[in-house]
Amino acid sequence: MSNTVLSIRNLVVDIPTRHAVLRPVDNVSYDIAAGEILGVVGESGAGKSMAGNAVIGLLNRPAHISGGEIWLNGNRIDNLPREKLRRLRGKDMGMVFQDPLTSLNPLLRIGDQLTETMLTHLDISRSEAEKRAVAALEEVGIPAAAERVNSYPHEFSGGMRQRVVIALALCAEPSLIIADEPTTALDVSVQAQIIALLKRLCRQRGTAVMLITHDMGVIAEACDRVAVMYAGRLAELGPVREVIQNPRHPYTDGLMGSTPLASKGQKRLRQIPGSMPRLGRLPAGCAFNPRCPKAQDACRIDPPPTMEDGRAACLYPIEIEKKVPA
Repeated sequence: MSNTVLSIRNLVVDIPTRHAVLRPVDNVSYDIAAGEILGVVGESGAGKSMAGNAVIGLLNRPAHISGGEIWLNGNRIDNLPREKLRRLRGKDMGMVFQDPLTSLNPLLRIGDQLTETMLTHLDISRSEAEKRAVAALEEVGIPAAAERVNSYPHEFSGGMRQRVVIALALCAEPSLIIADEPTTALDVSVQAQIIALLKRLCRQRGTAVMLITHDMGVIAEACDRVAVMYAGRLAELGPVREVIQNPRHPYTDGLMGSTPLASKGQKRLRQIPGSMPRLGRLPAGCAFNPRCPKAQDACRIDPPPTMEDGRAACLYPIEIEKKVPA
């Protein structure tokens, strides 16, 4: 697409260890367009955050990109030197972390952090940066922004700190935002406010967003498309409404069935039996086959197919099974 901001092609991330090479991200591909919010969902250990860190260049060694390509605004960035990639962070790519205190310097006033970010990445004067800092806080809903701009991070509540982090991520006008579990540490009512804020700002600015979460409710509320990951691989990819209403991959179906709404009227929530396999002990064939209620012999031998139809990497997708007459 001509308005594609981020394009990931066959991305592979490896972590060499003493005994083996672990692969937390294995042959992952997807695009994000301008103004689009792509949700990346899956259990802990699925590879969601690792893929996001690979894009923005924050992989902790010895983890490294060993295959595939990452393109940002038509330019390949996975092969850039560390210094050039560092310059892209903030200006072309912003990051919103789960804990806002990890993004904010506790020793600097909020206004100073916003101002320095803009001076680093934008060709503006200090006085203009200071004006924009106040405007950025107003835009994310910080009351009395002209006064609060001189406050320190510890003087804000958790929800207000996350608003500040969003302002910090957007103040240099990046084309891509990676939001890694941005609402997990917040109260439910504050979560809704933060998601609504992120949606509004990104729609207005035309910013592409990779929203990493394990919460299907957040996916349904905020995202245009969803990428479901399992054991480092992409299990399903498609428009949110289609994936939620008609999941093709049994893992996606299990995730949807585990939500309170899907289990309404039952004494216990439905759950997916077992747990995600360790990276060093992935089963043969499809990694989900030990937990899959629809697994057949081929699933234990053959790897899952690529998603040529743009939906599910499954030998026996649910929609196909439904078409078979009883």
